[in-house]
Amino acid sequence: MLARANVRAFKCLVWQPACPTLIEPAIMTAVIQEPLLHPQDQGRGLRILVGDDQPDILEALRLLLKGAGYQNVLVDSPQALLRAARSEPFDLILMDLNYARDTTSGEEGLDLLSSLEAQSNAAPIIVMTAWSNVDLAVEAMRRGACDFVQKPWDNARLLGAIRKQAAEASARIKAERRVKTELEIAHNVQQKLFPGQTRQLASIDYYGRCVPAREVSGDYYDFLDVGEGGLGFVVADVSGKGIGAALLMANLQACFRSQAQEALQHPATMLRSVNKLFYESTPPEHFATLFFAHYDDRERRLRYANCGHLPPILVRADGSVERLSSTATVLGVFSIWASEEKTVDLKTGDTLVIFSDGVTEAGIESDAEFGEDGLLSVIQANPAAGAEALVNHIVDAVAGEKADDVTVVAIRVN
Repeated sequence: MLARANVRAFKCLVWQPACPTLIEPAIMTAVIQEPLLHPQDQGRGLRILVGDDQPDILEALRLLLKGAGYQNVLVDSPQALLRAARSEPFDLILMDLNYARDTTSGEEGLDLLSSLEAQSNAAPIIVMTAWSNVDLAVEAMRRGACDFVQKPWDNARLLGAIRKQAAEASARIKAERRVKTELEIAHNVQQKLFPGQTRQLASIDYYGRCVPAREVSGDYYDFLDVGEGGLGFVVADVSGKGIGAALLMANLQACFRSQAQEALQHPATMLRSVNKLFYESTPPEHFATLFFAHYDDRERRLRYANCGHLPPILVRADGSVERLSSTATVLGVFSIWASEEKTVDLKTGDTLVIFSDGVTEAGIESDAEFGEDGLLSVIQANPAAGAEALVNHIVDAVAGEKADDVTVVAIRVN
């Protein structure tokens, strides 16, 4: 009876350096006689990374976590913990704030938290220390810890904290997966909004491509049927990024797809209708830059309107360069809006490239902006490439540097 009483009394403290021989039976007895893990958590097999420079504390935590059904990996230094967290995934990190270099202030542990954040650690972190105070706890939370446990710890309190953080992490992961799935669906739907098969025209070879900076894009390009012997080209860039911009992009596409073939042959008049529809269905802070052109295959003539969009680059067969400058302001800002039309005749060997600002602004964050010069150099370096090959060359040239949606349409005149 005396032995049993000693064990029951020891259970409340769990850790007592003066009696290291009782650590194992005390912990095992606590787990067997009064399970601290909720039934629904049994067998979950969470992987926990444990960091402490005291071997006896590591052993006590190992036995406690093992008895509760958790897998654990033990490390005895900040450097080892960083290596372990970097090399394999963990569901939770349980770490001390005090190590050999600094045994009381917690600064070494705080530095460790900052280092974990710097290497993009995603696992929730519970910190432990025998030298706790409110300021230290607050600073630990500020640097990424999600809970704070004082030594000597209470088994129920510690396992409860682990269960809580594991549950919150699981819910967060499920939410992130759901969002990712929804974004993948949105991406697939949006890709189907872009033109698939294209009509063959006698005088030109043309191709378009959009590469989103995220899962979905605020850029829009289209090839619109305007009847026999012609085609409509659209490249637009909706303000913003992500789902919001993608929804506005779909709205803009609907504005164009709802136009009659006859209307598409007159850009300025048609765009007044498009602006009205877009203005009425767009929040006031959003707008779209846009280039629209009607191409007459028989005349080899392009009738266009540029609504605040970057000027497309026309490289003539003789190497001279022209830019199709703006003819109107952006769409969606003003209810009363008008544009003029311009025309340009295309000749054999000419190349027209219409693009979004994601092309020319690629690399701007690293002070290596691609710019119009970079785009022009790619066009001039590929004089014999077809429209599809040229578009792919341009996209490949900015692929590693893009921070925005990249859209390119190329027209080669036969």
